[in-house]
Amino acid sequence: MGPPKKITGKQEAAMFIQAWWRGTLVRRTLLHAALRACIIQRWWKQMLVKLLERKKHLALDFYVRQEWAVVKLQSWVRMWRIRLRYCRLLHAARIIQIYWRWHNCRTRGFIQGHYIFKESHLNLQLEISLGAQACRVQQCIPLPIKE
Repeated sequence: MGPPKKITGKQEAAMFIQAWWRGTLVRRTLLHAALRACIIQRWWKQMLVKLLERKKHLALDFYVRQEWAVVKLQSWVRMWRIRLRYCRLLHAARIIQIYWRWHNCRTRGFIQGHYIFKESHLNLQLEISLGAQACRVQQCIPLPIKE
């Protein structure tokens, strides 16, 4: 290594300017790198937010589908129970109607009459009543009597 060189004022000023310029370039490079890193970080955060929103949306959609399925199932069970009750009531109503009609036919419809035997004839008078309709039958029936 040789002897130290003397630095003049112009050289010193040139070195100062070069150092300042290198520092400026380094700072500018670091600034650009920091800005690019910031841009990448912002983009990544936006992607994470979108991903989180998508997950929330899928979870909400899944929840809504489950709730809809539960509501549908409950409505089917309610409908089945109401239909079962309706069928029981309908069956009971039909049984009551059958017995009521049988009772009405037995009590409303009636046959009254009397008969008289005269020598070889049977005089028959019948009154058949079914509700508002009435029918009277009067007949003389000859009896086959051997003498």
